[in-house]
Amino acid sequence: MVIVLMGYMGSGKSIISNKLSQILNFEHLDLDNYIEIKEDMSVSDIFKSKGEIYFRKKENEYLNEVITKENTVIALGGGTPCYGSNMNLILQSDNVISIYLKTSIKNLANRLITETSKRPLISHIETIDELSEYIGKHLFERSFYYNQSKILINTDEKSIDDIVEAILFQLL
Repeated sequence: MVIVLMGYMGSGKSIISNKLSQILNFEHLDLDNYIEIKEDMSVSDIFKSKGEIYFRKKENEYLNEVITKENTVIALGGGTPCYGSNMNLILQSDNVISIYLKTSIKNLANRLITETSKRPLISHIETIDELSEYIGKHLFERSFYYNQSKILINTDEKSIDDIVEAILFQLL
């Protein structure tokens, strides 16, 4: 089984996938980290030096590479399901369970406001109001893809342990 976590940046994909993989004794794979290792460059630097189109091509290439790894929990980048054939690949791959970590705009903005410099898509944003507006527009566009997941977990007002428990309940 391959478990794929998706959701907007700041929804907790990396930390939840790490904890979930430990409990299930599965391999943990963060797609953005995997890309950074393969490209020997940070995601921010890839965006700056090679552009988003290059990044999205590599993202698809590496997703194809890792989605067949058995007993793996994969944390996708926030935009991964929304580009190219990525969502079709996720939905049509045998033994893949997709999970959307749904988080409110308010909670996303509160989590991300201190991290804007580390995240290429929001690095230009300076206030929480601007960030909330940006997230709202972006989330509206991306929800179409996220909502195709087999499982939806609302993360608002839940601890990491509660979220992991909700995922395990859905899986078993």
